[in-house]
Amino acid sequence: MSDAVTLRQPEPVVFGDLFATTRAQDVVLVLAAAALVGALAQVSFHLSFTPVPVTGQTLGVLVAGTALGWKRATAAMTLYGVAGIAGVPWFADHASGYVGASFGYVVGFVFCAALCGFLAERRADRSLLSSLPVMVAGELVLYSVGVTWLALSLHVGAQKAIALGLTPFLAGDAIKAAIAAALLPGAWKLSGRR
Repeated sequence: MSDAVTLRQPEPVVFGDLFATTRAQDVVLVLAAAALVGALAQVSFHLSFTPVPVTGQTLGVLVAGTALGWKRATAAMTLYGVAGIAGVPWFADHASGYVGASFGYVVGFVFCAALCGFLAERRADRSLLSSLPVMVAGELVLYSVGVTWLALSLHVGAQKAIALGLTPFLAGDAIKAAIAAALLPGAWKLSGRR
């Protein structure tokens, strides 16, 4: 008989746990998630009637939040916002600093990612049927913060803020939510660790 002890790796709680077992690896995931959102922010275009651009950021926030769990996801989106304010040009259209009326969406990313990560830690990211409500809940939180900030920043009422900051983005964000909802269960399936 051997006196050697076999250490089992703990079961992953969120998908990012498959790649991060040390603090240094956690830091890499946080940096990568912030960079992903920054890269997807560059996929953007402006509508003539709203100060809020259409971007790919929401997809990155949903995926990062769900894949990383609430602590790493919150850290990643906080890093994204703080670094952008400090001058990293990774907001939409390579902008940095305070970006005015649309900055509420950047703040909303933190809460969206935290909620998605929290729900993923409860295994809500393992199937399409359970992950789709996670993405929708994340977007509801994101828009609650973003539209409220927009209304206060522009000094407009709720109806106008919704027309400027929510309604034009519903179809695109429904597609992003569906993509994110399919990515995580698919990744779990490919990993063989569902």
